[in-house]
Amino acid sequence: MNFNLKEIVTAFMVLFAVIDIIGNIPIIIDLRKKVGHIQSGKASIIAGLIMIVFLFLGQSLLGLIGLDVNSFAVAGSFILFFIALEMILGITLYKDDENQATITATVFPLAFPLIAGPGSLTTLLSLRAEFYIENIIIAVLLNVLLIFIVLKTSSKIERIIGPNGIQIIRKVFGVILLAIAVKLFAQNIKALFI
Repeated sequence: MNFNLKEIVTAFMVLFAVIDIIGNIPIIIDLRKKVGHIQSGKASIIAGLIMIVFLFLGQSLLGLIGLDVNSFAVAGSFILFFIALEMILGITLYKDDENQATITATVFPLAFPLIAGPGSLTTLLSLRAEFYIENIIIAVLLNVLLIFIVLKTSSKIERIIGPNGIQIIRKVFGVILLAIAVKLFAQNIKALFI
């Protein structure tokens, strides 16, 4: 086992920034108003399972279509870059389908794609190119625990932090995510030309 606290903390921070559960509190509150009760535990577990399964099978799926992890990491760095721009500039580059089934709000759109979405799945494979898998799994589990806590206490958090606090958190994590995207791009682009 190659446990490394620095890798766990870095992977945790990257996933936390990409998932942006604090920044999604307004969306979560809006979902609660539309559908009533959201099962926080179920949403957290499903999102965690999706991320861990993709962490293990994502590379095999890439192999089936003839891609290597470095290519995927470079592509992932672009996605992280655009997510960071959305967070920093307060713009929306990616829009979800407006037809949302309210019956399964816990699974869709909350667990997937809001929590375990394209950004977090791409990030997982990008992290796998850099870090040991056990450190990434611990980071995923820590994020799932945090997601559960935030889902359970979202209305209280919104009252405490307030809209300005949420915006500040989004912007700070956006800048961190932007720096990580640049680093990920720089480290993996070299491997494509060697």
